[in-house]
Amino acid sequence: MPLIDVSIAKGRSPEQLRALMDALHHAAVQTVDAAPENITVIVREIEHEHWSRTNVTIAERNNTN
Repeated sequence: MPLIDVSIAKGRSPEQLRALMDALHHAAVQTVDAAPENITVIVREIEHEHWSRTNVTIAERNNTN
């Protein structure tokens, strides 16, 4: 019963997010032989102000570009 939980910065279109869920679902079927009806995919969109790397948020990085 795979549970695939992905966090991604906001800004993708609904079509892109749906394509990501589809690709993750198919990857679980193909790589770990998961039954399609048992796969759950959760995509969490994170605000740019709530995501940082090297102590700089995405929002801060975008404001300096």
